Amino acid sequence: MAQTAKNFVGSYHDPKYLTTVEYPEKQIPTKENNRNFPFLVFDGGDAMQGLRCVACQICEKECPPQCIFIEKDKTKKPDFVGKDQFQPATFDIDISVCMSCQICVEVCPFDAIKMDTEFELSQTDRFGGLLMDKHQLAKSNEYYQGIHPTESAEIDESREADVLKAAAKAAAKAKAAVEKAKAAAEAEATAKSPEAPTPPEKTE
Repeated sequence: MAQTAKNFVGSYHDPKYLTTVEYPEKQIPTKENNRNFPFLVFDGGDAMQGLRCVACQICEKECPPQCIFIEKDKTKKPDFVGKDQFQPATFDIDISVCMSCQICVEVCPFDAIKMDTEFELSQTDRFGGLLMDKHQLAKSNEYYQGIHPTESAEIDESREADVLKAAAKAAAKAKAAVEKAKAAAEAEATAKSPEAPTPPEKTE
């Protein structure tokens, strides 16, 4: 009761308690650590080609309310380090069931699913309108950087380091292959070259 009275009296003169805004004309900016429902991150200009998701289905298995539905595609695509990975043919999230626990984000090894700050998702269709497919869930990495700048910066730095590491590994492998081919060519050339003639023995 004391805290309620303090909030009531403070709302007349203390700016700290003046939190009421004329919604929806005015809105309080969402905080960076705010989370509502998941979305899928993609890189580049094509949402479907740039999806980070590789349909590993870990988030589907770990989701407590079982609101994620994934079907793996039969084709593969190269990921950001050039390794071929499967794509999700279907990726649906029923946000009418989602409890915004963020477990899907924590278990994803590819930083492909993140929590959005969007909350204005009311629908007249309780079922179909709240079942989002991969086209509705896909949002660019630039969007992710805008709503979670600190977190996205750390992930971008880590992914960039992985790209450099993969490039260095590929370069070392290519160099080793060139040296091996060169050594094999030299060995073959030596084997095909005529032997030097044996000098005649001296007679007294």
